[in-house]
Amino acid sequence: MTYSVSFRRHVLDVKEREGLTFGHAAQRFSIGIASLVRWNKDIEPKSYRREKGLKIDLENLRQDVVDYPDAYQYERAARFAVTPKAIWQALRKLGVTYKKIPGTPKGGRRRKASLSQEDSGA
Repeated sequence: MTYSVSFRRHVLDVKEREGLTFGHAAQRFSIGIASLVRWNKDIEPKSYRREKGLKIDLENLRQDVVDYPDAYQYERAARFAVTPKAIWQALRKLGVTYKKIPGTPKGGRRRKASLSQEDSGA
């Protein structure tokens, strides 16, 4: 939970004015001691990015899926000079699924990538 800057200032002002320790101030306002120590160093809350940016251009990856629908992820990773996990994450973001090819032996050992209908522009 992020507390507002005005509340943080109020708590630190009361702590200074009344000469409270971090422990007593934390107990009085029902917040953690570590939070007070952090606020004492820097009162502004930290901003966090919820999602990391991708190194892979999604349009290039979409075209790669169209050009090479039966390529393995490690093959795509080599073409894009990234790890297979990065390819997996980008394919997931694109909504790419792998379908079994119906005519293969043993129920489909080879899989083929396909874009969902709304993503492929059809």
